[in-house]
Amino acid sequence: MPIYVTRSSMPELSDYIEEIKPMFESHILTNMGPVYKKFQSQLITYLGVRELSLFVNGHLALEMAIQALGLTKRGEEVGGGEVITTPFTFVSTTHAITRNNLKPVFCDIRKSDYCIDPDKIEELITDKTVAIIPVHVYGNICDVHKIENIAEKHGLKVIYDGAHAFGEEYYGRGVGNFGDATMFSFHATKVFNSIEGGAIAYRNKRYGVPLHELKNFGMHTETSITSIGANAKLDEFRSAMGICNLKRIDECIADRKRVHDHYFRRLEGVDGIELFKGQKGVKPNYAYFPVYFDDKKFGKSRDDVYMALREEDIYTRKYFYPAINELECYRDNPGAPTPVAHDVSLHILTLPIYEGLADEDIDRICDIILS
Repeated sequence: MPIYVTRSSMPELSDYIEEIKPMFESHILTNMGPVYKKFQSQLITYLGVRELSLFVNGHLALEMAIQALGLTKRGEEVGGGEVITTPFTFVSTTHAITRNNLKPVFCDIRKSDYCIDPDKIEELITDKTVAIIPVHVYGNICDVHKIENIAEKHGLKVIYDGAHAFGEEYYGRGVGNFGDATMFSFHATKVFNSIEGGAIAYRNKRYGVPLHELKNFGMHTETSITSIGANAKLDEFRSAMGICNLKRIDECIADRKRVHDHYFRRLEGVDGIELFKGQKGVKPNYAYFPVYFDDKKFGKSRDDVYMALREEDIYTRKYFYPAINELECYRDNPGAPTPVAHDVSLHILTLPIYEGLADEDIDRICDIILS
């Protein structure tokens, strides 16, 4: 059987059937029904956040958070708003900015954690800057305190892309409590999934109304449409999947830790292989297993390893390659040079990691790399 870079965690079929059974009696399938509300409540508790709004996916959640926080309007007021962000992310982050008629301004990353380098943010701030959108890459937490200080100093909003950071804590505080808002993704490939889905966690209650209206056609009440919205509501069936997977998320993360630790035992200390050793104060979720291959020391390039594994039906990811500011649609965007992001994009490979990945398969992957 092929080994893919990830595999969706799923509940027992009987558990899911039990959760959806009431829908066949109520016929309530969407429009933020009782299952949606139950899922929302459970997530607020698990993530330790004040407020949370559910969406059909993480991308639309981020797009609408940008709108709900008034960044699009603010951008129009300053004659074309700019958002400082990272070039080392999935393209969804940058598309969400651009589709709101804002310009992404790319800030380089730190080699130590692959997250945006806070020491390089201020030099990119102009009178058109309206926000900072950092990304918790691979579940590595950004320097939230430095970013908060910069944002307060310059009067900027901060929205974190936390697609990789579900369930993580920083010194006992849920990661969704930092910045003005945090987006979570519940896509099937993530640590936690509701098949498709996403959420915005936020602290200021006043964002709740615009977030609700934006995902529901701009409807304030049944007869009052106060804004131009879209349809981005999470339905009852996916909410039910989320409820089922949330029951066993700790078990899932514990098994991903087993996989993570096995890789470390096999690959740590090998010349030319750099592994991320974690962050102080962070409760991780083991979302990804990135490996930096220094081809001069290792003797083979990242691409060589990628192809050697692929020939054995083992599918890894050059995650993220190329860097966003090197894609055709973003090459002309402003921003300083990002040499660290460029270097990392050429040398990082994420290895398969998911609940249930067998020890013998981990060993086979490591044997191929080491050979």
